[in-house]
Amino acid sequence: MTCAWITHRDCRLHEMGPGHPECPERLDAISDHLLAQGLMTLMIPYDAPEATVEQLERAHTAHHVLEMLNAAPAEGYIHVDPDTAMNPHSLKAALRSAGAAVLATDLVVKGEVKTAFCAVRPPGHHATRDAAMGFCFFNNAAVGIRHALDVHGIERVALIDIDVHHGNGSEDILASDPRVLMASTFQKGLYPFLGDEPKGLNMVNVGLPYGAKGDQLKAAVLEYWMPAFEAFRPQILYISAGFDAHRLDDMANLGFVEEDYAWVTERLVEVAHRHCDGRIVSLLEGGYNLGALSRSVAAHLRELIAA
Repeated sequence: MTCAWITHRDCRLHEMGPGHPECPERLDAISDHLLAQGLMTLMIPYDAPEATVEQLERAHTAHHVLEMLNAAPAEGYIHVDPDTAMNPHSLKAALRSAGAAVLATDLVVKGEVKTAFCAVRPPGHHATRDAAMGFCFFNNAAVGIRHALDVHGIERVALIDIDVHHGNGSEDILASDPRVLMASTFQKGLYPFLGDEPKGLNMVNVGLPYGAKGDQLKAAVLEYWMPAFEAFRPQILYISAGFDAHRLDDMANLGFVEEDYAWVTERLVEVAHRHCDGRIVSLLEGGYNLGALSRSVAAHLRELIAA
């Protein structure tokens, strides 16, 4: 078995109030479906550790880290953004989510596994260097990437963001880092209303129009992403694995299906085999229709398990 499954029960305790789409049931739906499909037995389970302040500050300002560490309420909720709240368990969950990216990096770089999937929440790709937003407190992918670069000495890392919302936080943190290539697709004109103008030459942002389906995703990957990967020759891939571009997800208006997520994952596995010795770290981001989310994660993981 060469795929790690990294999660923690603390990630299910974070919630932001009744009716909030980023809910604990997301992880329950995923794990239940994977058990029913027999995929859990094909992965190696790990508990996510808590990220340290040092690890967080590789991606975030000290001010932001301290602000988050001090923000969690003793009871009830506190809003750190109009749609982003903390309950008494949220800080632990956020630290586990970032810590999962660090552990996944260690496991993959050291060769203990080939691939890793972090089934964690809260998500991370909207968290900027100095702000929480968009359901995100710490930028899990950026924390893992900086750990690979600064601790393990990896020279070139690619981040691929397939969430329907542009990963503005990841771009904010990584746009100035020549050791990183970030490639993404997202729905144009959707929250956070950024991405059309890349912040750096190492950003390959492909905005998709309202209603875009899998054929437009495939065209973006083949026309824009693949040439960039071949020129950059990454040594490890990170995936911000959002599944809210699914046609059944009412948080946006794209038309992807499970087979599209399998296809793009298969293409990334091919890139990883050509340049990265197969090394991939994938982290859960969005996806709010529970059935579509669980099936899409399964399609994604089948490719990572077989990698």
